[in-house]
Amino acid sequence: MIRKLKDGTYRLYSRKKDEKTGKRRNLGTFDTREAAEKHEREVQYFKRH
Repeated sequence: MIRKLKDGTYRLYSRKKDEKTGKRRNLGTFDTREAAEKHEREVQYFKRH
């Protein structure tokens, strides 16, 4: 899940919520949405290989 922050950057959050905190994990902050989407694809690839 990618969200745009107030300062104009984009943050990648995990798809599932953390059971202990009830929040999503921060998987990185990026300057552009394209960079965040690229990293999300890398994370999904890594999870399955």
